[in-house]
Amino acid sequence: MILAAGFGERMRPLTEHTPKPLLPAGGKPLIVWQIERLRAAGIAELVINHAHLGRQIEERLGDGGGHGVSIAWSDEGVPLETAGGIAKALHLLGGAPFLVTNGDVYTEFDYGRLLPVLRNMAGNARRLAHLVLVDNPPHHPQGDFVLHGGQVTAPLAPQAARLTFSGIACYRPELFASVRPGDKAALAPLLKASMMEGRVTGEHFRGRWEDVGTPQRLAELDAELCGRELAA
Repeated sequence: MILAAGFGERMRPLTEHTPKPLLPAGGKPLIVWQIERLRAAGIAELVINHAHLGRQIEERLGDGGGHGVSIAWSDEGVPLETAGGIAKALHLLGGAPFLVTNGDVYTEFDYGRLLPVLRNMAGNARRLAHLVLVDNPPHHPQGDFVLHGGQVTAPLAPQAARLTFSGIACYRPELFASVRPGDKAALAPLLKASMMEGRVTGEHFRGRWEDVGTPQRLAELDAELCGRELAA
C-alpha cells in the first residue's frame, strides 16, 4: 500500500493545486519513483489511498499498467490519518501481512529486503509489525523509536538513542482490528501498544531516505536527480 492521502501543508504553495505525491523530482513524480522501486522488487499489486486532490493521482496513474503494476484505489474523501487510511483499505489488501510505504518521500531502499519478513510474519501471529528505521534527519533530530536486538520500543528514557520511523513497514491486518473503516485514527498509538507487548520488530536502514517535506528540499532533490541524468 502506498499512502498518498495527506494535504502536504508544509509543501504549500506547491500543493494547493497539485497533490504532493505528484510533485516532480528528476523528471518524474515522487510516487512514480516509489512504484518503480516496488516493481523492481517484484511487488506489482498495489493499493493507493488518496484524499486531497486525489483524483489527479488516479488520472495520472490509472490502473498502473503503464508502470507495470496493478493499482486498486482507496478514495478517502477526507484524510483519515495513517491507521484510518489503512483500515479503510483492508478489504483491498487481503488477509495476509502487507507492506506500506509513503508516496511523498524519496528513498533508495530495496523493498525486496522485506519479502522474507512478510513470509515470516504470515507464519507468526505474534509479530504484528516490522518497521524500517533511519538515522534522524536534521528536521527531526529527536527521532521516534528505539531499536534493540531487532525489537522496536517506545523510548522510556530521555537519553535513549532513537531512530526515525521511515514510514516503510510490514503489518499484519490484526494491528488495525480496533479501527472502524471510515474512522480517523493515528498509527502511533497502535504501534506503541503493540511495542509494549513485544510484538514489533524492526531494522535500521542506513541508505538514502528523504522526507521531501518542503519546497526547498524538493528543489534540491530535483537538481540532484536531474544532475545524475545529465551525468549518465
